[in-house]
Amino acid sequence: MQKRKLGRSGLTVAPLAFGGNVLGWTADETTSFALLDAFVDAGFDLIDTADMYSAWVPGHTGGESETVLGRWLAKRGRRDDVVIATKVGMAMGDGSKGLSRDHILRSAEASLRRLQTDHIDLYQSHIDDADVPLDETLEAHARLVHDGKVRVIGASNHTGPRLTEALAVSARLGLPRYEALQPHYNLLERTEYEKNLAPVAVAEDVGVIAYFPLASGFLTGKYRTEADFAKSPRGAWVQKYLDDRGRLVLAALDAVAAKHTATPAQVALAWLMTRPGIVAPIASATSVAQLIEILGAATLQLDTADIVALETASA
Repeated sequence: MQKRKLGRSGLTVAPLAFGGNVLGWTADETTSFALLDAFVDAGFDLIDTADMYSAWVPGHTGGESETVLGRWLAKRGRRDDVVIATKVGMAMGDGSKGLSRDHILRSAEASLRRLQTDHIDLYQSHIDDADVPLDETLEAHARLVHDGKVRVIGASNHTGPRLTEALAVSARLGLPRYEALQPHYNLLERTEYEKNLAPVAVAEDVGVIAYFPLASGFLTGKYRTEADFAKSPRGAWVQKYLDDRGRLVLAALDAVAAKHTATPAQVALAWLMTRPGIVAPIASATSVAQLIEILGAATLQLDTADIVALETASA
């Protein structure tokens, strides 16, 4: 499998990441272990999580995903086979959040304990924090890199101007820079990334790891009528997509999938892999069968006609 460079960091990863938000949430520990085993056994390596996963679940406080991943790492002994990406900044169950120096340093230590590892490969600012100067945030990250607790840093949910500003601060102060960007990007959510983020990422050689690449499951094709929204906990998240444009995109996915004997989910992910700046979309699964289907996207080669059809439908 051809791996892709993550910015200028020297890290290389397979072209599809596993979304760890499901670990300890919609996938119990046994299922989570099976998913992680299958993912790595298939030759993939980038596992993305966050300290606040899954604080939104009643009774959870955050850290559940990292804890399950840490138990898997400890039991399987495959730390060198994976690239672990986690994040800091969004609200935990106790309300703590932000990108202040103290919060980042405390949170990194907590993540390392839950992950049962001595280093995080990619540590990402989960959401921009306008209340904290960028130099404070980046200096905190720099300390973690200097101490060997973090290899590479990245940003999630940052605008183009703020990413540009952060890169400039790193250059001016001689600090580690954001080598990765994690934006919301898929066939139905194109404008923000393509107009405002891709130009910066491509020009500055920042690797992009796109989240919600399947539009919370809508692009798998399982939500085609109002009745389908009851099929999963995410059903309520995708109702906005079931409009004329959404149906056009589903029809285009169906046509391209039929042409390649593939599935709509594989086509949607394969399209993302052709986009400028994209290193790896992040996709979740709650069963091994679903995961194996998704991983097939990495070997699906779309031609120009396929890409034109998808982009016309989703324009």
